[in-house]
Amino acid sequence: MAGVEGRVVVVTGSGGGLGRQHALLFAERGAKVVINDLGGSRDGTGAGSEMADNVVKEIQAAGGEAVANYDNVATREGADGIVKTAIDAFGKIDVVVNNAGILRDVTFIKMEDPQWDAVVKVHLYGAYNVTKAAWAHMREQNFGRVIMTTSTSGLFGNFGQSNYGAAKLGMVGMMNTLAMEGRKYNIHVNAIAPIAATRMTEDILPEQMLQQFDPAFVSPAVVHLASEDCQDTGIVVLAGGGQYARVAYFQSAGVQLSEVPSVDELAGKWAEITGLDGAKPAGPFSAQS
Repeated sequence: MAGVEGRVVVVTGSGGGLGRQHALLFAERGAKVVINDLGGSRDGTGAGSEMADNVVKEIQAAGGEAVANYDNVATREGADGIVKTAIDAFGKIDVVVNNAGILRDVTFIKMEDPQWDAVVKVHLYGAYNVTKAAWAHMREQNFGRVIMTTSTSGLFGNFGQSNYGAAKLGMVGMMNTLAMEGRKYNIHVNAIAPIAATRMTEDILPEQMLQQFDPAFVSPAVVHLASEDCQDTGIVVLAGGGQYARVAYFQSAGVQLSEVPSVDELAGKWAEITGLDGAKPAGPFSAQS
């Protein structure tokens, strides 16, 4: 099997939680890992090098290869610095795991622009910035794997997370297009929707769920998506608590009308339009397993 041995992997936000688990498993499987973490709090404030440094030490103590990076994914300069760290240390960049994230939860009526902007900047812009910095290198070497970290909050919604949900579903939209553009260059772009007990979810998920959702359950799916063996592109995989499943768009059978309908005529067909009996997977890669 062709896995990730010898691959150079950037995992953003890997100083703790999910990112740390991903990084440890990549290193265990023989990859060389860039541990990127700004070292801030859950809401994105503050900074420090200790979190990233500790994960690097953990990997090196186990016989793996890793270097630390403390740049901010929310800026193009930061993203360029992250990829430069990979190339300076290991000579290339093969895999990007866009994992960095912050929370500024508040109901929409109370949402203020800085709360919206901060979350979108880290999640959506961060994924854009780091992927953009790595993309040309991946095209040139005719290999790349990009994993977006989406969320059930974006796929299905979650109270008080309109900023986070919008950013997370935006990452799926970016994935859909990049999967098309990258395919002929052997660049596969997929998304993981994790459910895990981390500092991001410690006061969101009930205590019983937190005990069940060890972040380590998510990482095998991420490493597989990053492997040479995995030929999927443009898919979303839900992973948490031992459950793994694909999430996909479906399109109803709908109706076909030969003439412009009146509002009342369309209303009369509404149940047929919106009903999911006979619905089929939709999208350019819907035929994939």
